[in-house]
Amino acid sequence: MTIAEAAQAGREHLAALGIDEAGITAEVLLRHTLQLDRTALYIAWDRPLEAAAWTRYQALLAERARGRPVAYIVGSREFMGLSFQVDERVLIPRPETEVVVHVVLEALAHTAAPVIADVGTGSGAIGISLAALRPDARVVATDISAPALEVARANAARHGVADRMAFIEGDLLRPLVAAGLRLDAVACNPPYVPAEAVGTLPAEIRNFEPPLAVIAPPDGADSLYTRLADGASRLLKPGGWLVVEVSAGQAPRVVELLHRAIGYEAIQTHRDGLGWERVVAARWGAAREAVG
Repeated sequence: MTIAEAAQAGREHLAALGIDEAGITAEVLLRHTLQLDRTALYIAWDRPLEAAAWTRYQALLAERARGRPVAYIVGSREFMGLSFQVDERVLIPRPETEVVVHVVLEALAHTAAPVIADVGTGSGAIGISLAALRPDARVVATDISAPALEVARANAARHGVADRMAFIEGDLLRPLVAAGLRLDAVACNPPYVPAEAVGTLPAEIRNFEPPLAVIAPPDGADSLYTRLADGASRLLKPGGWLVVEVSAGQAPRVVELLHRAIGYEAIQTHRDGLGWERVVAARWGAAREAVG
């Protein structure tokens, strides 16, 4: 069997099982099996595939067939042009979350040596990307999950930004409020899927990604965003920014919550590549002392 024939066999196998993007998935898994980039794979297209490689490839196809996400199978996912280690301890970074990074970068374009919080950091995708793209920035990343922080620390070391980052275990902004930090921006992609909607999620999310990073707390997403706004008001410097990701259709409600939270101004929404209002941003305009 040639490499090309193996790719075709993989595509047909996944397609027969109803796996989306069967051809691309089969190729990605074959590249991972052979440790080849796409160009090298095509150069080797007509070469024989060794029996051991075919066995490894079949095992990866079987993992995908049972629903395990490709990113967990290959152990990495690209985000903002960087490769992040991922496994079942963390949410898989998604393209729409890159909007959060772009909004923070734009908001802090004229702020020297900014201090940024990445709340619920997971793999570290948001905070590490900000640290990599703003070499003068310092980033503090929090997560309620100690295993997630292990992944984030490894990714920070991988991208050479660990010396400008701190990782703290805790719920949302509580540990940062307790430390009395002053921040130029708070960024967060919180768990916003209502518990009653879990059954509507794709099986690969429902069965493999960590519930803590996906499902809103029992008191609901509104309470979560309210807590974020309150915590950020105690940390942001005047003119600092709160930037949060929201689910499709959720932006008007979060905008309303921020309008009710005294001290925020310039509240705005930003769309993702599919046109959904995916990110809500607000500037903290009140003096810190005004909120106690």
